[in-house]
Amino acid sequence: MRTALIVLAAAPFALAALPAQAQRSDGDPVASAAIFNGDLSQAEQQLNNRLRMDPGQPELLLNLAAVYAQTGRTSQARALYIQVLQQRDVEMDQSADRVAMSHAIANKGLQYIRTLQLSAR
Repeated sequence: MRTALIVLAAAPFALAALPAQAQRSDGDPVASAAIFNGDLSQAEQQLNNRLRMDPGQPELLLNLAAVYAQTGRTSQARALYIQVLQQRDVEMDQSADRVAMSHAIANKGLQYIRTLQLSAR
């Protein structure tokens, strides 16, 4: 079961920021436009609001983890990636013709965080 359309975010955060790009009738429930446009404050607010209604949704957790990683909150990002890994692995679309599993996306995010921490030393 595919839960959302996932695409790579722009430039240097491509591995960590994997915002869902699904545009459904209820607007942008996974804040993909805000993430893609670099409005991370707005994205965080949207994602937190949505998580209050739909806690544990992997596409929301992955996008919020990406926001946290991009804003230097690696501990919070790591916790969300781990939360996704503790759930059932679900298939997500990266684009119209590419899919990825939620665990693979979370593992890429964790790898990116490790890279950030090593380069900061």
